Amino acid sequence: METINSRTELLLGKDTVKKISGQKVIIFGLGGVGSWAAEGLVRSGFEHITLVDADKISVTNLNRQLPALNSTIGEFKADVLKKRLSDINPKAEIIAVNGIFTKETAESFHLDDFDVIIDAIDSLTDKAELILRACKTEAYFISSMGAALKLDPLKIQVSEFWKVSGCPLARALRQKFKRMKTFPAKKFQCVFSGELLENKEVDNNEELKFNKAKINGSMVHITAVFGFFIVGEVVKKFCL
Repeated sequence: METINSRTELLLGKDTVKKISGQKVIIFGLGGVGSWAAEGLVRSGFEHITLVDADKISVTNLNRQLPALNSTIGEFKADVLKKRLSDINPKAEIIAVNGIFTKETAESFHLDDFDVIIDAIDSLTDKAELILRACKTEAYFISSMGAALKLDPLKIQVSEFWKVSGCPLARALRQKFKRMKTFPAKKFQCVFSGELLENKEVDNNEELKFNKAKINGSMVHITAVFGFFIVGEVVKKFCL
């Protein structure tokens, strides 16, 4: 009988797909990067995925975020994505958390319970907190650096955090850790691009900032590729 995993099993083998299906994954941030990573993982055979995002879908998300439709504007991203992923694979255990990872909420996520932790958070402070805590676990951890202000998908790369070059977000994180004199407990991979363009317009809509210092332009052919790069790295982890 053919299943959702039939073509995946041909490539990876049934044993690997079985191993993948048992991994517990948590994704922080379901925007232009995290939403596509979530879909890529469930289509690749992962069946235990926790989705974390406190944001609701807005009209500005339509250009790049998977759960964003005119019919879903105003709904929680995590709830919409859970419904979609469950429709792709009804056997999958998809948990939606309409919350945000911060220093104050960190303990509630029980990071030690997960095999894979994915960081697609925008906030510098919260991202740094997640990196420090995730790196203390046994989980495979991967982080998305900044996907805004980019147009060329061929410049997207994967590298160890301290070797990421040309990315302002990675640079800001490294500076923050140095000021704190606190560093990640282990090495981890990052998806990034050294391309850096400038906004051609100014967005003064304060309501859209949602815990961000500044809103930058971004497009789906970049953010989605970031997400799928994450999926590729996670899949390779369990193929080795």
